[in-house]
Amino acid sequence: MTNSSYNPDVLSCLANLSSDEVFTPPQLVNNILDLLPKDIWSDQDARFLDPFCKTGVFLREIAKRLEAGLEKHIPDRQKRLNHIFKNQLFGIAITELTSLLSRRSVYCSKTADGRYSVCDIFDNPQGNIRFERIEHNWKNGRCAYCGASEANYERGEDLETHAYQFIHTENPEEIFNMKFDVIVGNPPYQLDTGGSGRQAKPIYQLFVQQAKKLKPRYLTMIIPSRWFAGGMGLNDFRSEMINDDRIRKIVDYIDARECFPGVDIAGGVCYFFWARDTHDDCVVINKFQGAEYESKRPLNEFKTFVRFGPAVSILRKVVSKHDKSLTKIISATRPFGLQTKDRPDGKGNIRLVSSAGDGMIPIKRVTSGHEMIGKWKVMTSKTSHDHAGQPDKDGMRRILSRVELLEPDAVCTESYIILGSFDQKAKAQHCLEYVKTRFVRFLVSLLSFSQDITRERFAYVPIQDFIEQWTDDKLYKKYGLTKDEIAFIESMVRPMEVKDE
Repeated sequence: MTNSSYNPDVLSCLANLSSDEVFTPPQLVNNILDLLPKDIWSDQDARFLDPFCKTGVFLREIAKRLEAGLEKHIPDRQKRLNHIFKNQLFGIAITELTSLLSRRSVYCSKTADGRYSVCDIFDNPQGNIRFERIEHNWKNGRCAYCGASEANYERGEDLETHAYQFIHTENPEEIFNMKFDVIVGNPPYQLDTGGSGRQAKPIYQLFVQQAKKLKPRYLTMIIPSRWFAGGMGLNDFRSEMINDDRIRKIVDYIDARECFPGVDIAGGVCYFFWARDTHDDCVVINKFQGAEYESKRPLNEFKTFVRFGPAVSILRKVVSKHDKSLTKIISATRPFGLQTKDRPDGKGNIRLVSSAGDGMIPIKRVTSGHEMIGKWKVMTSKTSHDHAGQPDKDGMRRILSRVELLEPDAVCTESYIILGSFDQKAKAQHCLEYVKTRFVRFLVSLLSFSQDITRERFAYVPIQDFIEQWTDDKLYKKYGLTKDEIAFIESMVRPMEVKDE
């Protein structure tokens, strides 16, 4: 039997416009707003800005809270609503369509001065939710503000430019000519570069940095979590974030689908709360499949942000040994100068391993890595086994995909990297067994927020003496891991066969 009185929130039912313009469910919005101090809702002078309105849901939910919180200060409901919408709530829409949608959900009218608007003192159709078509500033084929490709984004007047107003100015304070107490929202995540996934260019960091220029008292946004490990233009942003002790809380969803149903965002998403006038360690909460891990710690203890609280104590023990990193013996991308598209031609006496199959090539086709050709090599795929860098349904990850030995006179394309080369087969075999341990793959996972497996992902993995065999039990003992730490590793990383595959 259905409940005839059920009245669904239309904003919880909307499909996303695209992977870079993700609508925020009302329940998630309220979780984010709960981070703000409670007394802000009874402050009739506080100003709120959502600089990237899509549905207007942030401003709508803020309005609900202010309406309740200001009832004693402004008893007349219409006067209270007029004050809230005219003096406290401001937005910048990302497209003309979302400006209409936002005004409809905030003012109950697609025009702020319309007959059915809940605010009856606006004298213009936009109200405080503005949209202005902005053009990119092209320099050498790229936008000087957001880095968009001129080839992809130089469009006619009939199409959106996606030149978002908030980040296409040196002076964002001039948009409204006022100071804001709170900046909140869900910015666009990336620009389409003609590809998808890892080829897309992240831009959410530009909105965070621009918001800080306005010096609000509080800032809270929901953004992809891939900044934790940097990369793809995010290294400077990561450094800025982990060294900012005004970030009071980070709530991290390992699987983005837990807060954005149906949306697969590599590496998950997080929302953070930044308070301008405070300085302290950060509370970090990780959420996945009903489990929750909470810790309070400095974000900059390591060069990259360590996602899970329980991983911090493990990494401290590894770092305390002062071992060199395995990256010292790992090849760069394209270890033998051969591209992914290169194929065996059946000639020569060098075996080529490619994603399309193995075969022979002449040695003259090998343009780099000559010092490794005659050695035993440990090879792994440059693409993770895990879809979009996410755990499987049971919450566990494998991380590495194809891992095997390459004999002397065998090479590979750039679909693979070499994790070490050795004169002796036994040492290579021990290295292969080592990288297949849960311990090693757990350390790799700390820096893996996508399917890319590069040398940098092994930064936390220490080199061992490969005269010896290494097992998880032996590694747990060497680094003094507790039963709880071992249990955490084994709850996150699934076993992997140590024999050649």
